[in-house]
Amino acid sequence: MEIREYIESGILELYVAGVLTEKENEEVTEAIKKHLDLQSEVEEIETAIIKLTAAVAPKDAQKLYNKIKTAVLNQPKVVALPRKRYNWAAYTGWAAAVVLAAGIFYLSNKNSDLEYKLQSSDAKNAVLETKIAEANESLEKAEELVSLLRDKNIQTINLGGQTVSPQSYAKVYWKQEDNVVYIDAQGLPEPPPGKVYQVWSLTLEPLTPTSIGLLDNFTSDDNKVFELKNANQSEAFGITLEPAGGSETPTMEQLYTLGVVGS
Repeated sequence: MEIREYIESGILELYVAGVLTEKENEEVTEAIKKHLDLQSEVEEIETAIIKLTAAVAPKDAQKLYNKIKTAVLNQPKVVALPRKRYNWAAYTGWAAAVVLAAGIFYLSNKNSDLEYKLQSSDAKNAVLETKIAEANESLEKAEELVSLLRDKNIQTINLGGQTVSPQSYAKVYWKQEDNVVYIDAQGLPEPPPGKVYQVWSLTLEPLTPTSIGLLDNFTSDDNKVFELKNANQSEAFGITLEPAGGSETPTMEQLYTLGVVGS
């Protein structure tokens, strides 16, 4: 059979549609390998299918594909095709249906992939918006701190490192008229798991420690600045490392920083 006659027989459309027998498929595959013209023709058929289905693809492509596939599979088996020439009229209907369904299914998958990418993009945008909001919140907090530090009624107490951690340091900003202190704990190391920093207000004679709070969420707080209530007549401040939940009295062996008011 000549190449042009082979192409015009319609067997290549049936090959693309996937309705040939296994033996016929093998024969067409071998022919395509030997003749570039046949390979080009198959590619053109596939391209035409994609363009056609792009214009007519319904929303529920998967359902339509399954319906057509079931209808085709339920048809009686056809007699093996003769070698000389194929009865194109006998096969065109079902071949076109299967080819169309295959193209629709292909486009449906493409649409699903596009929807997934759009959803992924939306998720990334949501994360970005969250980060921007957090950055704005951090900026507002930083501006508040700058304003606070410039307040003439703020008293600053430097806390130096102690025996357990000589390199540690912290600062206390005490706004006595509002009974509030701001602890700048940037100079403290990350607490180990199951531990928390606890802040103490101290009177010196006699030495009396009073807990004014824990530095919770230390690891996740980028600014490392904590606001605590302090209605005490404090003469000094200290920070110790305690078990999670805090302690009733300070563990002096775990005293990280200490500073005297007015020093």
